[in-house]
Amino acid sequence: MDEAIERLQRIASLRRGVLALGGGLPAPELFPREALARAFDDALATPRCEALQYGWPEGRSDLRAWIARRLRARGADVHARDVVITAGAQQAIAVACEALLVRGARVGVDAETYPAALELFRTRGATPVVARDVAVRYVMPGIANPRGDALSSDARAVILASSRAIIADEAYAELRFDGARERPLLADAPERVWHVGTFSKSLCPGFRVGWLVPPRAELARVRRIKHDIDLQANSLGQAVLAALLRRFDVDAHLARAAALYRARAERFARALRASLPSFRFRDPEGGFSIFVETDAGGDDARFLEIATAHGIGFDPGRIFRASQRSSPIALRLCFSAVRDDLLDVAVERLARAWRAFAARRTHGDVGVRNAAGASSRRRHD
Repeated sequence: MDEAIERLQRIASLRRGVLALGGGLPAPELFPREALARAFDDALATPRCEALQYGWPEGRSDLRAWIARRLRARGADVHARDVVITAGAQQAIAVACEALLVRGARVGVDAETYPAALELFRTRGATPVVARDVAVRYVMPGIANPRGDALSSDARAVILASSRAIIADEAYAELRFDGARERPLLADAPERVWHVGTFSKSLCPGFRVGWLVPPRAELARVRRIKHDIDLQANSLGQAVLAALLRRFDVDAHLARAAALYRARAERFARALRASLPSFRFRDPEGGFSIFVETDAGGDDARFLEIATAHGIGFDPGRIFRASQRSSPIALRLCFSAVRDDLLDVAVERLARAWRAFAARRTHGDVGVRNAAGASSRRRHD
């Protein structure tokens, strides 16, 4: 991430009174705290206490079996042996990159996508591009970040028609507002799809537990890569989640989450349209955020600095762009972790910050024009 933007985001996260519309954080009131506390006790009560012991690189068999059952229910031929537990979706993407990418490779992405994946590709010496002539395609089916939209049937057909490897990141796939669970790309191209999932958005991110389902021909290499990176994912996190999933109604929890996020998205969108009519966006179909676009030029980091001073934070649009362009200004606004009674307040602060930013841009333009006029007069004198 741009160092200036990261510095501003850290400042915003630490400053009292700043409402955070950035970060992609789940709503804390949805964390199943009581159920997790019971699961923690259950995990530590086993005679061998596997929760505090070393495990295998691929992760716990019961957790892998649960993930495989969920994918089979959606049409994929997946079994526990096919799943590798990772430290969140980010490590799953990193493992796939280690197996797939060589320096100089082109990775096909959407015009805006998950910024940590973009950073990872660049760190690996690859170039994320909005193009079809690529070595690997990275896509977020189900629900995309940052726009919150679902993969269309036409886009799905184009992706599957390619012969290239596909990293399919389903971090938000189970957070569609309509509760739909689309057939995973893995079901239609298992020999090319590297399926990525995580518990971070649906349950809680603190455990850092995700998973990767690579093509079966690559499974042994993936386990070796995982071993070389960190030996294994967090034993305690895996054990607690496995204990939780034995008695917790995940589907009921996801239904509650979808209802809460949908209501917040609708309220937030109404407030944005009322207070910032020049902002353009599509209503999200799921997930945590609204991606706003403007016609304004300028520096989105400068706008973030002004917004922080007005008590509001957000994610600048440039970090989601393969092009890394700051202009025209765009921003991701996450409604997910903001209390219902503060959503309107957040939009009011954002509107004040935008007016202040626009005024400074205008005054700056006047200054530039005056300076240009003075220079012109000097040349004619």
